[in-house]
Amino acid sequence: MPTHRTGSASHTALTADPYDILHHGFHWQVPARFNIAQACCSRWAQATPQAVAVRLHEDDGPGATLTYGALQQQALRLAQALRRHGVGRGDRVAVVLPQGFEAPAAHMALYFMGAVAMPLSMLFGPEALEYRLRDSGAVAAIGDALTLPALRQVRAACPALRLLVAVQAEPLSDEAAWATLQQAHGPLAETVDTAADDAAVLIYTSGTTGPPKGALIPHRALIGNLTGFVCSQNWFPQHDAVFWSPADWAWTGGLMDALLPTLYFGREIVAWRGRFTPERAFELMQRHRVTHTFLFPTALKAMMKAVPEPGARYTLELRALMSAGEAVGDTVFAWCRDALGVAVNEMFGQTEINYIVGNCGRWIDSRGQAHPGWPARPGSMGRAYPGHRVAVIDDAGHECPRGTPGDVAVHRLDGHGHPDPVFFLGYWGNEAATRAKYTGDPAASWCRTGDTAVMDDDGYLWYQGRSDDVFKAAGYRIGPSEIENCLVRHPAVANAAVVPKPDAERGALVKAYVVLAAGWQASAELVADLQQHVKGRLAPYEYPKEIEFIDALPMTTTGKVQRRVLRLQEEERARAAGR
Repeated sequence: MPTHRTGSASHTALTADPYDILHHGFHWQVPARFNIAQACCSRWAQATPQAVAVRLHEDDGPGATLTYGALQQQALRLAQALRRHGVGRGDRVAVVLPQGFEAPAAHMALYFMGAVAMPLSMLFGPEALEYRLRDSGAVAAIGDALTLPALRQVRAACPALRLLVAVQAEPLSDEAAWATLQQAHGPLAETVDTAADDAAVLIYTSGTTGPPKGALIPHRALIGNLTGFVCSQNWFPQHDAVFWSPADWAWTGGLMDALLPTLYFGREIVAWRGRFTPERAFELMQRHRVTHTFLFPTALKAMMKAVPEPGARYTLELRALMSAGEAVGDTVFAWCRDALGVAVNEMFGQTEINYIVGNCGRWIDSRGQAHPGWPARPGSMGRAYPGHRVAVIDDAGHECPRGTPGDVAVHRLDGHGHPDPVFFLGYWGNEAATRAKYTGDPAASWCRTGDTAVMDDDGYLWYQGRSDDVFKAAGYRIGPSEIENCLVRHPAVANAAVVPKPDAERGALVKAYVVLAAGWQASAELVADLQQHVKGRLAPYEYPKEIEFIDALPMTTTGKVQRRVLRLQEEERARAAGR
């Protein structure tokens, strides 16, 4: 078991609500000195050096493995090489790599050095890369054959970028090869002693509502994530736990919700570099006996439509399933429960304050000891995870009455008045944006998420949408997620996004963009059928007055629907039409 304790819970009589016992009895225990690489790598390299840290999925065979001992050696050798190339404490280094062995080794190396890892998506083109590299002042970047061409293209426009490291690719004369760095340098002799508050990661937000901002994440934030990870994965770890998620390790969901917490507990994570398909996902989980996973709602919807009865084709050993990024909805929830045999635990968080709300299933360990959770309610985001003080607040920063929509917010101090370690340090080079994120006294204030929800009498949150996604039509307040979930229940709909369409009489009308499931064709009859489908299930003012079929919805690299893109498109169409 880990030597770093995340907190403690009092053991009171089990006659009380298990959630209350966990939540009110929990106390954070954050050491003053803390380093992610020491927690996720060094201690396991010493205790269980032959244990598998990362298993690379291959179409045939069991797949190559990287042990904790080998991960430690690769990381320390890379750290020494980067130091010889002038990378120092606090320097930002871009990691533009797929799931595999090199990405975790690069992260561990940078944490050992006291540098700041800046994960960037493999999907970023030159413009997106240049913005982030220039804005952060990154001094080095690590890329592979797929990402190096774009990095080389923008290097001249990024004056701080002194070094490119080529992974499994031929380096240019002024670049360094990963393999050469591993062979030419011994391990770093002395790692940096970091404070828990020191910066570890710089992650740029997806930018759905404006230019991306760099959220600076401290080492302690990993500890703040752990209560949510443990609970959402039904009391992770178990001794034979195997984790896998298609989530890109370059964004918060992949890095902080999958890779780092799995390594923190010394367990095995499966790495996969292929293109996601429902069938491949099922095959991978079956082959590697995956017990715990994080699958975003878009993936679950695709899996539900493509393989409605997975038990007839695959043998799965899933014990826990977490989902985040968008609302799951009761249709997908029911399928996971009935077809996969696990209740999906929705989780809510964001880069700045991750893993704060969600659900937790009951688990009985190998010794027969029961670990109670709290039951997920279909369609709900869940309740605050232990250690986090969460509320729904109004514009003035006051808590809203139960049942009243407001902005989901997290207090800097937990229920005992102690600092919550999950908080980011601030936006890189943007103090104004950092201040705007908070309401109240900076030392003891609410941090707004920008997401609208309702909290019920039991403390469960019900997602309404991004604050800028909620709109009014004919005087009614419309939250898109409920309508989208209703549409997805129809067998013809693979995915859907709802936005306002400007209308002179109503101000706006409800419009749905629909991606059809395989085998269905767009038609006026199908439009009418979908409209009637919603009319019969939701309020009369919620059904989409207009439906447009689309091949694919605009998505961020983190798998979130970019409703803003569709909303702006509708506004531009209205201007062109003179409305």
